[in-house]
Amino acid sequence: MVNEGYLPIGRFARLCRLSVKQLRNYDELGLLTPAHVDPDTGYRYYRPDQARTALTIGLLRSLDVPLPSIGRVLAGEPEALGGVRDRMEAELARTRRNFAALERIVSDGLPRAEVTVVREAAKRVAIVRDIASPERIGSVTSACVARLIAAVGEPKGPLIGLFPLDITQEVAVAVAMETSSDVPGTFSDVPRTFSNVPGISSDVPRTSSDVSKTFADVPGTSSDILPGGLFASATHVGPYDQVALTAHPLLAWVSERGHTPCGPLREVYVTDPTTTSPDRLVTHLMIQLEDPR
Repeated sequence: MVNEGYLPIGRFARLCRLSVKQLRNYDELGLLTPAHVDPDTGYRYYRPDQARTALTIGLLRSLDVPLPSIGRVLAGEPEALGGVRDRMEAELARTRRNFAALERIVSDGLPRAEVTVVREAAKRVAIVRDIASPERIGSVTSACVARLIAAVGEPKGPLIGLFPLDITQEVAVAVAMETSSDVPGTFSDVPRTFSNVPGISSDVPRTSSDVSKTFADVPGTSSDILPGGLFASATHVGPYDQVALTAHPLLAWVSERGHTPCGPLREVYVTDPTTTSPDRLVTHLMIQLEDPR
């Protein structure tokens, strides 16, 4: 016999502003188990004091909290909501960036870029490398800049970002700074080319004096040669997170003319972001082309 204090599922659902289907789903997931299930009919009954749990689930679902995270909260892990908040914040930031870029396209039309072909000499550089997921390229690049400055000091010229043309689940990120000689450090067995970073290569002849060095105090920092050659170049003016608006027409220009891009996309950061507003940042984008010479 059912306890007279129990509420049938339909009445309990109305009390908690949930549907019967939702309550059945929460039962199957182990979030909210009925107080009694009729063995003959399978009908579910709930205690009135279960309403608080049901209403909590409804509230958190209305805030787009995933059911697994709700389960952790109900199990006594309120910190699970912090992770949900952080993910929402990251998604909100991504949406704002996308909105700003789309707004620029609506205002100015589909992106175009004036492309020139330039010849660059090989450069000796201090370089920091790391791996990032696609959504963390910006933050990992900023961290690489900080590590490079910590190892070498304030840059005397533009910093250079290096990014593979193919964006996969793991993106090789590198930031380089031109230097006239090997930066002091200890010799190590790190490769002497960019062969350990997908999409980055060096075709400059090496000598015994070209052994890469690492910097003892900043792991992942070394000296290397940034190859020279023929490059297609376009200038981006605006925030770094809108670089794609110039990179896309640059890549289209390269493709339309039958060129084969070589190596990574270079981003040469001409202006200082600490003293320049985001909409006035100047970045030269460069893609190495096959050299007919």
